Amino acid sequence: MEGMISVRPRKAVAELRSQRWFGRDDVRSFGHRSRAKQQGYAPADFQGKPVIAILNTWSDANTCHTHFRTRAEEVKRGVWQAGGFPLEMPVLSVGETYMKPSPMLYRNLLSMEAEEVLRANPIDGVVLMGGCDKTVPGLLMGATSMNLPAIFLPAGPMLRGNYRGQVLGSGSDAWKYWMERRAGKLDECAWREMEDGIARSPGTCMTMGTASTMACAVEALGMTLPGAASIPAVDSNHSRLASASGRRIVEMVLEDLKPRDLLTPQSFDNAIRVVMALGGSTNALIHLIAMAGRAGVPLSLVRFDELSRTTPRLGNLRPSGEYLMEDFHYAGGLRSLMSRIRDLLHLECGGVSGRTLAQELEGTAVHNDAVIATRERPLGNEGGVGVLRGNLAPDGAVIKHSAMEARLRRHAGKAIVFRDYNDLEKRLDDPALGATPDSVLVLQNAGPLGGPGMPEWGMLPIPKQLLKQGVRDMLRISDARMSGTSFGACVLHVAPESFVGGPLAFVRDGDVIELDVDERSLTLKVDDDELARRRAQWTQPAFSHPRGYGALYARHVTQANQGCDFDFLQGTAPVPEPEIH
Repeated sequence: MEGMISVRPRKAVAELRSQRWFGRDDVRSFGHRSRAKQQGYAPADFQGKPVIAILNTWSDANTCHTHFRTRAEEVKRGVWQAGGFPLEMPVLSVGETYMKPSPMLYRNLLSMEAEEVLRANPIDGVVLMGGCDKTVPGLLMGATSMNLPAIFLPAGPMLRGNYRGQVLGSGSDAWKYWMERRAGKLDECAWREMEDGIARSPGTCMTMGTASTMACAVEALGMTLPGAASIPAVDSNHSRLASASGRRIVEMVLEDLKPRDLLTPQSFDNAIRVVMALGGSTNALIHLIAMAGRAGVPLSLVRFDELSRTTPRLGNLRPSGEYLMEDFHYAGGLRSLMSRIRDLLHLECGGVSGRTLAQELEGTAVHNDAVIATRERPLGNEGGVGVLRGNLAPDGAVIKHSAMEARLRRHAGKAIVFRDYNDLEKRLDDPALGATPDSVLVLQNAGPLGGPGMPEWGMLPIPKQLLKQGVRDMLRISDARMSGTSFGACVLHVAPESFVGGPLAFVRDGDVIELDVDERSLTLKVDDDELARRRAQWTQPAFSHPRGYGALYARHVTQANQGCDFDFLQGTAPVPEPEIH
């Protein structure tokens, strides 16, 4: 059955959800129809047609989504062409560039808004427009909970950066050259030239950061049209993708093809395989766990490590490799990479195209083996991310070992502990810090509650005195996240976090910490009695956001190993449809 997908019965017009608003002979429907006419629409535009929401995360404060105003019009064009009625609806734009303390704090707020906007309005299906990191899981989490037919339109990566004949990758090269600047090896003129040349167009980071990782994961889940994940934002193919997504969602409504029909344990396995084969972002683990929870699919860190151990790394993409998303797209994109791990995938899984993965992979070919490696000569024999456990991380921690110096895969050193990020900024470059290349930098109170919102602080800067000595990587441990564009021997997502009394809270200066990536172990060399004594002396800090959304977040957010979702949003319990009174 791998090459077949069941034919779904067509939904009759009278069965459309929107007809409860527009199709009745009562005073409420009179009001709904008259207000549509107020906008200049004729009954032939909206009555008896699938109503398609376009959830648009465009914002002047979201630089990745600059082109979304145009793309929304192109989606509308496709909806009209297929016989639907499009309604563009702006929702919270969760952008990485400006939002503090962390856009992760607001991912769940976007998911709630997406779900409730769909529930409260006369919507039959939805096109989800996102791209910048947290908009991808946020929109899909909300759409999955509502479970109306949905298709995702990724923003696409921006163009390559340029600097004096060199190709720059967003994030990855910013971190790289900032180290050189702090080491005194890059002057301000060169730094400003890079600033002018690293972000040249709309679109998300063109490295294999979180945005591209999640776009690829969502394509592997079957929630985008095939090939969508890597099309550059300003390529005319992206405009055609927008219109094609608009046309397809109308058909999906008539087929009643919904997210939970596609989001199965097998499709999540496919997404994990893709993340590992690409050397993708560590953030994907948190987001996929949360997304699976909304679909009623159990997913734990254990499954990520199981699949990582048996998935070769084939994507030669920064920060784990050399190339950028444009190169990946023109090498064949995600379907070409998936064709090289075909034997590891569940080919019977369906997608929004209405076809199985087996059908979508037919005839694919890789056009550049330097960008997408062969199985015979992989970049690594296992995936790019590993899950660690030990007395310092009883519920797990993660590390992107594909983007660290190999000498640190097995390492033991003495801890230098920072109580929070302000403490880090204050003391990092103090000569009295006493850091050596073997030291282990530890950051506390940077997790889901400690940050709050688990900011991307996990790529702790290397002390300036060590940079001047030529050190470019050292072991760093925190309960924070790091940008998917980042690199280095950074242990992240330590769970439970220090803010709630996880063992990370009890690390002291001079404690020896041992990492063994191959054994997947992270050990604090302090005996249980001493840890118990420290625990007894510990006092939990006060949460920094005592009111509003922050207070709701503090009461209900789960830990990193559980996806940082709200406990009351997990699962598939039904919510009654609104009464039309």
